[in-house]
Amino acid sequence: MINTQTKIKLEKEDILRLYTEGYRSSQEYTIGMEYERLPISSSSYNAVDYSLGITEFLRQFAKEENWDYITDDYNIIGLKQNHDTITLEPGCQIELSIKPEKTIFELQEKINSLNKKMNKILDSLNITLIEYGVSPLSTHKNINILPKKRYQIMAKYLWGILSDVMMRETAGIQGTFDFKNEEDAIRKFKLANKLSPFMTAMFANSPIRGGVETGYKTFRGLSWLNTDNDRCGFACNLDRDFSLESYIDAVIKSPVIFLNKGNTTINVNGKINFEQFMKHGFENYEATIDDYKLQANLYFPDVRMRNFIEIRNHDCVSMPFAILAIYKGILYNDDAMKETEELFKEYSNNDFIELRYNVPKNALQAHLRNYEVSDIAKDILYIAEKSLISMSTGEEKFLEPIKEYTLNNLCPADIILRNWNGLWNKDIQKLIKYLKNLSQLST
Repeated sequence: MINTQTKIKLEKEDILRLYTEGYRSSQEYTIGMEYERLPISSSSYNAVDYSLGITEFLRQFAKEENWDYITDDYNIIGLKQNHDTITLEPGCQIELSIKPEKTIFELQEKINSLNKKMNKILDSLNITLIEYGVSPLSTHKNINILPKKRYQIMAKYLWGILSDVMMRETAGIQGTFDFKNEEDAIRKFKLANKLSPFMTAMFANSPIRGGVETGYKTFRGLSWLNTDNDRCGFACNLDRDFSLESYIDAVIKSPVIFLNKGNTTINVNGKINFEQFMKHGFENYEATIDDYKLQANLYFPDVRMRNFIEIRNHDCVSMPFAILAIYKGILYNDDAMKETEELFKEYSNNDFIELRYNVPKNALQAHLRNYEVSDIAKDILYIAEKSLISMSTGEEKFLEPIKEYTLNNLCPADIILRNWNGLWNKDIQKLIKYLKNLSQLST
């Protein structure tokens, strides 16, 4: 019997459901976190290679804590237990992805517990995880790409003079936040984009790279400015009307890097964008919803829309929960959102784009028109703190470490540079010791 069933093309309506299924009431709001850190040798301070310590760490942790392997072509590339994962970024940066929770306290408890278990094994392997935005000594030329098909293809495809730095050398903190409907999603998305350059500045923490001062306070931030502008930056024009469909349009107009079909990876190499794939197919393949999910995961704006909002633009720091606290204070309180929108109302999309390009070098000393970023950052902190206090959860305590910096017009990089050119006398060992001490103090 001939099968006369026709294939149904993937439509935007199918894709839109991926986002609308995330709607939650404010009582159901949670906070999620992705927490990347750099594994370095405790003795040489060089990046630790996949085959020279990282796989052994994953094996031992899985065995001792009863976590399952995540594999790619028989290579162990991560671990999972329930909704939590330990995965590897392209240069073997170790990322914890934690199931979203109602409070930051719950995330902190889970992170601290995992850190204790991980550090016991890492110490035995002479590996230190540092909370810093860029590899302090090794550069991409001597950091091998993880043996994962996706990363091998991306490394060859992504363009931009610092794309290799971004992939192999950098580590960041990401936060995720919920929305109740499309209007709320777009409002939070735009506001998060406007906040993002200020947050990059406040938490700038990567001025030393390859053992030398770079001239930038966040070299990680600089690397993202110089990586594949087809899929990085702002995903919307902050001056224009925007919708979930607008976001989908931005994703589908970006070039397709590759497709996964069963056990086969098809290297598309940017020959078509996803919109063309939806309309015309590629070779003998039709676009599916899983293809779109992959395409959306290979789209890297500073703020990414999922069935939640993912904010991605912060250097790894020893005070990751301060990042979450600022966003929670603002995005989960209507009055705080109004105050922040009022703070930004006179600035245009071009102002924020220009600021995004100035922040990596100058951080809090960058300017938004006639104002120094440090002055506006203090207002952001004030709004967030007032909001968190009104929630009566005690989470304003997580702002204390960043207040100590921002209220003195400093970011973490400023302290590092002051010491680097002073007491440390440009000694990388002293930088590593400082970062390790900060990490111990934060737990």
